Amino acid sequence: MASLKCLLRSGRNAVSVVLRREFHRTLPACLQVTVRDALNQAMDEELERDERVFLLGEEVAQYDGAYKVSRGLWKKYGDKRIIDTPITEMGFAGIAVGAAMAGLRPICEFMTFNFSMQAIDQVINSAAKTYYMSAGLQPVSIVFRGPNGASAGVAAQHSQCFAAWYSHCPGLKVVSPWNSEDAKGLLKAAIRDDNPVVFLENELMYGVPFEMSEEAQSKDFLIPIGKAKIERQGDRVTLVSHSRFVSHCLDAAAVLSKEGIECEVINLRTIRPMDMETIEKSVMKTNHLITVEGGWPQFGVGAEISAKIMEGPAFNYLDAPVARVTGVDIPMPYAKILEDHSIPQVKDIIFTVKKTLNI
Repeated sequence: MASLKCLLRSGRNAVSVVLRREFHRTLPACLQVTVRDALNQAMDEELERDERVFLLGEEVAQYDGAYKVSRGLWKKYGDKRIIDTPITEMGFAGIAVGAAMAGLRPICEFMTFNFSMQAIDQVINSAAKTYYMSAGLQPVSIVFRGPNGASAGVAAQHSQCFAAWYSHCPGLKVVSPWNSEDAKGLLKAAIRDDNPVVFLENELMYGVPFEMSEEAQSKDFLIPIGKAKIERQGDRVTLVSHSRFVSHCLDAAAVLSKEGIECEVINLRTIRPMDMETIEKSVMKTNHLITVEGGWPQFGVGAEISAKIMEGPAFNYLDAPVARVTGVDIPMPYAKILEDHSIPQVKDIIFTVKKTLNI
């Protein structure tokens, strides 16, 4: 009898050990990946996949990138694929455009897009227009990427949002990712695209972790350029945003949901070409539209969306005018309290929603 009890006890212990082992062996369905690491994965996978791809820019190689987005790539691929350049945006952007015309696929990093103004002639006159001016014979497969918009405490000369600037220009595709899946899938699609792509990241999002699905962890994961994503379903008002301010919209929607106001949040992902079909369908459902962006109001992304809604089929479904939440129409102040009042906050979105709904 005692031996039978021992046998049963040892059996239970064995099962317990096996269960513990299996539990620890089980992998989570989603990983937490920062936007920085998602961008790094995208470049690593495309560098490995296509020998025509290379990265150049200031401090991208030995220093691992100013924001560590290119960490480890120089050690893996060497000087011919990961190239440090002098502080000469016009020069190295021109080299990258010439390399693209010769059949390579360069990734040109600007340490911040504020410095891309030094190279804007290369971006627009050399890269954007060549495919058209050559009647489609000369593609320029290049990605211009780097942090865009206001960071923290960098004042007026380092706080421009270039989404409206570059999306004004035919010949360019303009991408503005929000989370880690956006960053990886859109950057890989941009590198493979035959058109010049301006890829606008956000410095304050680099260290933010997001869940990345098993599908997004695949080396074949791509997000099509020109397709928006509905991040939250709702039926009272549509919030349209891009980059960091998608987070603000989701936070505002969570607060408003407790008051019975369900907001539909659309992550644009791409500024040019713009997915107006998704926005229009949402407006036809909610009958209200608010755009949210960190850029200046005049001629901004929200202004373009407002105009297209006015001219399109969704106009007749509006129960109130389209409202815009934007950065303030001034150069960015340096003082923290003034900076906070110069870019949209969650409370500004909540206030605008209630004003639009006349609550």
